[in-house]
Amino acid sequence: MKKMMELLEAELSSAFEAAGYDPSYGRVTASNRPDLCEYQCNGAMAGAKTYHKAPIMIASDVAAKLHESPVFSMVEAVKPGFINLKIREDFLAEYLRDMQADELLGVSRAKTPKTIILDYGGPNVAKPLHVGHLRSAIIGESIKRICRFMGHKVIGDVHLGDWGLQMGLIITELRRRAPELVYFQEDYEGAYPEEPPFTIGELEEIYPAASARSKEDEEFRNEALLATHLLQQGKRGYMALWNHIMNVSVPDLKRNYDSLSVEFDIWKKESDAQPYIPDMVKRMKEEGFAYENQGALVVDVKEENDTKEIPPCMILKSDGSSLYTTTDLATIVERRKLFDPDEILYVVDKRQELHFIQVFRCARKTGLVKDETKLSFLGFGTMNGRDGKPFKTREGGVMRLENLIREIDEEMFRKIVENRSVKDTDARKTAEQVGLAAIKYGDLSNQATKDYIFDVDRFTSFEGNTGPYILYTIVRIHSILSRFEEAGGSLAQGRIEPAASEGEKNLMKELIRFAPTVESAYEEKAPHKICAYIYDVSNAFNSFYHDTKILSEENAMQKQSWIRLLCLTKKVLTIAIDLLGFSAPERM
Repeated sequence: MKKMMELLEAELSSAFEAAGYDPSYGRVTASNRPDLCEYQCNGAMAGAKTYHKAPIMIASDVAAKLHESPVFSMVEAVKPGFINLKIREDFLAEYLRDMQADELLGVSRAKTPKTIILDYGGPNVAKPLHVGHLRSAIIGESIKRICRFMGHKVIGDVHLGDWGLQMGLIITELRRRAPELVYFQEDYEGAYPEEPPFTIGELEEIYPAASARSKEDEEFRNEALLATHLLQQGKRGYMALWNHIMNVSVPDLKRNYDSLSVEFDIWKKESDAQPYIPDMVKRMKEEGFAYENQGALVVDVKEENDTKEIPPCMILKSDGSSLYTTTDLATIVERRKLFDPDEILYVVDKRQELHFIQVFRCARKTGLVKDETKLSFLGFGTMNGRDGKPFKTREGGVMRLENLIREIDEEMFRKIVENRSVKDTDARKTAEQVGLAAIKYGDLSNQATKDYIFDVDRFTSFEGNTGPYILYTIVRIHSILSRFEEAGGSLAQGRIEPAASEGEKNLMKELIRFAPTVESAYEEKAPHKICAYIYDVSNAFNSFYHDTKILSEENAMQKQSWIRLLCLTKKVLTIAIDLLGFSAPERM
C-alpha cells in the first residue's frame, strides 16, 4: 500500500497541475507549527521565481483547487506563500483500516531481496563478555531483525577471535604453570586428554594474568608470539589446547548471548579462514599486489583523494604470522565461496574504522569481492558511565556483561515488587524481560555512531523515554483489551471510525508513520529512529487514554472503533520492539 505522505503529495501535485503549475512543487511535509496545521506545502515559495508571481498568489491558486478535496479537511494559503493543511478524519480512518488489514502494516518489502552477512559479535574466546561487547550485540541484532523484516536474507555471524595473540598468551602461561602437561612434550605421540586441564573460571583468570605479564616481561611476550605462530602453523599439542579452550569458552559465550536475546546463524571463527590464507597470499604476490616492506608482506591501499594518511594493509608479519587483516581478508574469501553475499556489514567499534578502510580497499583492489558486492562498516560509539568515561565497575575494572544484566534485573525486580503489580512467582521473569528492554532501549535510543551515558537509574525508570515506559504502555493496552474480552467483547469486530477527539487523531497520525519509519531505519541502519517513533506513539496513546473513557463508553460502535484502534496500536508497538530485540510481558 502507498504511504500516507505519497497520497498527500499526489493530491497536492494534482492541484498544482490543475492550477497551471509544475506538479513537482506539490511536496508535503509534517507541519513545524502543529498549532496551525498538521501538514504544509512550501511549493509556492519555490515556484515564485519560475512563474514570476508572488508566492501567495500561487498558493491561493492551488488552495482553490483543493476545497472539495476528499483528502484534506482544511486547506489554507497564508503569507508569504505557505499552504497549511489538515487531513480529513474519514480519509485518515480509511487509511488505518487498510493498514490494519496489511500483514506488514504498510511496509514495502524489497522487490529483489539481498543476501546480507552481518558480522556483529567479535568476542575473543577465553575471555568473558564485558560491557564493551554490549553495543555490537544489541545494535547488530536489531539491524538483523530490521533487514529481515524488509525481506532480505540475513546471515548473522559471531566471528569469534580465536587465532590471535591471546591464544599464544594462554598457551605460554599454561606452560609456565604446568610444564609437565603432555601438550608441551615434544616427543608425545599419543592421544591428548578429552578433559581440558582448566575450568572456565580458571581460564578466565589465566588470560588476564598472562596479558599483564606480557606487558612487563619481554621474554614472556616473545614466547607468546612464538606460541601464536606455532599454533597458526598447526603445532599438534597447541591445537589440542586450542580445542579445549574453544570447548570451554563457546558454551559460556552462548549462554551470555542468550541472556541478551541475541542469536547468531553461524558461529564462525578467525581460524576458519586459515585454509584460505595460503592461496590468497600466493595470488596477491603473483598478481603484483603484495610486496615486502621491512620483512612484512603488505598491499598499498592509499588513494589519490585521501585527506589523511592510509598506511599499507599488512598481510603477513615478518615471521610469516597472520594478523587481523589477514584473517578478515580470508574471511571475505570464505564468505564469498560459501554464501556469495550481496553485502557484508560489520557492526564494530568506530575506533576500528582505519582497519576496515584498509581491509575493504585491499579486498577490492585484489579482486577478493565482486564489484557489485557492498562492504559496509557501522562504527558505534562508546558506552560511558555518568562520569563520561568508559563504563566501569565501582572498583574501576571493566564490568562483566552478566553482572551488568544482573544489576539491571535486580533493580527492575525491586521496582516491580514495590508496585505489587505482579505475583511473586512471575516477578523474576517479568523483571528479566523489563530489564532487557531497559538495557536495549537505553542503548538503541541513541544514534549508534555516538558515545552515550549508560545511566541505570534513568534506563530503569517507568517514566520518560525508556524501555520500561514503552513496555508499560503495551501492558496497559493489553489490560484494556483483556478486560474488554472478559466482558464478552470481540477484538475482531467493528472497524476504526473517524477520530472523535484531537487526542485520538494525534494517535492515528502517529500510527501512519510506522512504515516510513521502519523503511528509513533500514536504509540508514538506524534503530534509534524506531525508538524515537515508538516513544511518540506511546505518548500519543497515553494522552488519548487519559482523556478517553474507553471501556465505559455507551456508544457500542464508538467503543468498538476505539478497541480496533488499540489493537492496531498494540500491533505497531509489539512489532517495533521485536525489531529492537525485546518483548513485553503481560503484566508489570
